[in-house]
Amino acid sequence: MMRKNFRFKVQILFTILTNGYAYGFLNGKIYQGTLKYACVPGLNCYSCPGAVGSCPIGALQAVLNQQNLQIPFGVLGFLFVFGSILGRFVCGWLCPFGLVQDVLHRIQLFRKRKRLPYHSVLKYGKYATHIFLVCIGSLFLFGGFAKVPAFCKYLCPSGTLFGALPLLSGNQLLRSQAGGLFFWKLGILLALLILSVKIYRPFCQYLCPLGAIYGWFNRFSLVRIHWEEERCISCHACEEACPVGLSLKEISRSPECIRCGRCVRVCPMRLQPVFMYQYERAGLLEQLERANVLDCIECGACTYVCPGRLHLVQAFRAGKDKINRAKSAPRGPAGDAKKEA
Repeated sequence: MMRKNFRFKVQILFTILTNGYAYGFLNGKIYQGTLKYACVPGLNCYSCPGAVGSCPIGALQAVLNQQNLQIPFGVLGFLFVFGSILGRFVCGWLCPFGLVQDVLHRIQLFRKRKRLPYHSVLKYGKYATHIFLVCIGSLFLFGGFAKVPAFCKYLCPSGTLFGALPLLSGNQLLRSQAGGLFFWKLGILLALLILSVKIYRPFCQYLCPLGAIYGWFNRFSLVRIHWEEERCISCHACEEACPVGLSLKEISRSPECIRCGRCVRVCPMRLQPVFMYQYERAGLLEQLERANVLDCIECGACTYVCPGRLHLVQAFRAGKDKINRAKSAPRGPAGDAKKEA
């Protein structure tokens, strides 16, 4: 069973691993060692002082920016491998800017919403970003005599947050040269960060070209969430838990699914009611908690099909109360004395 904060811990760990060049942060310099020739799977800005790898979108634009047209076989192969294996699991677990949006969405300021109005139209924004900025923009948009990495230059909020701001904060010369383009990108970043408090991952849902690419692989990637229709009791707990508002049949197959695993965590069919009932009757609270009784939504499906007509839901509710009371009980000598009494 996937623990509630396990994904969050993986996100933090991977962000630290891929942006762990502390010397760069301390001295305001970009790491340019041999590791930078390799891409990391998430939207990880090359210009971040701590970045030890390259962003696949940045690398794709760098090849397209060449004066002589070149096919970016290396970057396309990288995206194909990670897309075929993981799909948008990368977005949900391995992307630094996704982590930032997740953290902001935890702030209890506004009534939360999963989507923006007109989501059915706006969700295609990430494909437009990929086509017009990453591909066409990088091929045909010029700044002077050189081609321009249009997405990185005009839109990418990850580059502004992890690259521009740390570099500007430690370099007076760069700060003096910051102009309208920087403030344009800063405005985009601030708008997305504020919106992330209310809407779940607005950049990922509506603008991210990397998510658009990985989304194409979601239907056949090796890492998927399998819906067993024959076992489904249609409680719709997975739909309620899905942060991007997918329907039961869309989960995992949809290009919008980021494989966060919340639907798996709340699904009552992975619980084992018989063992939970036995543990509760025997007072084995530690085993009962390990059997995930705290995740039971008390839908009553197990009671409905139970041939022994056992009062399963009542037992699970009582078990939850016992576990919560045990956790809140005072510890130490006083708590032990109270337990013995």
